[in-house]
Amino acid sequence: MADPGVTAIIPVYNDRAALERALPASAAVLDAMEIPGGFEILVAEDGSSDGSADLVSRFAAANPHIRLFHSDERLGRGRALNRAIGAAKGGVVCYFDVDLATDMQHLPELVNAIRGGCDVATGSRLLPASDIVRSGGREIASRTYNFLVRLILGSRVYDHQCGFKAFDREKILPILSDIRDRHWFWDTELLVRCQRGGFRVCEFPVTWRAGKGTTVKAKDSLTMGWSILRLWWQLHVS
Repeated sequence: MADPGVTAIIPVYNDRAALERALPASAAVLDAMEIPGGFEILVAEDGSSDGSADLVSRFAAANPHIRLFHSDERLGRGRALNRAIGAAKGGVVCYFDVDLATDMQHLPELVNAIRGGCDVATGSRLLPASDIVRSGGREIASRTYNFLVRLILGSRVYDHQCGFKAFDREKILPILSDIRDRHWFWDTELLVRCQRGGFRVCEFPVTWRAGKGTTVKAKDSLTMGWSILRLWWQLHVS
């Protein structure tokens, strides 16, 4: 069987309830896109203990487009995405958060950005045309964080952490081995390294609604702040 045109990755850690909705919804949107070569949905299941892997296996048995990529131990979101992109079969690889916080109406735009010549495409919650709903505290924290990334690391992207991105797989693979972060800073490090490598990075506004819960904790925000400084050191000194 020929490789699919698109691989959609869903990173998962103890997200069984969200998967119940995300898998059929994602399959429906991708099927409606009528992608040349078809598609696969690769669930990067990162050592969950809530039965997420069993749930995905049941979905996969009924839908040949769905594939489970399981880890016996917790790798961290960044390393799980690295492994999944390496295992993807599609020429265009995208990923989105399991809570579908970004409106899936944007998925064709995300995929078509790569087909149109972008090396990396990312949804943005911080452009003027973006339509987002989240608490004031999280909004301030996000804008502050992204301002610091632009200031310290010289990025031209406005929203580094939106979990809605796509890549030209062949171009992105060499970058993955340089990424050192294992968890939430992975997205930022990838975008910064791609820009420094001369890749064409395209950003577009999205409709986004905060999920009922978030796995980003206060300590993660502090860690990502230190990660900005660490990456600056790696790029400019080390």
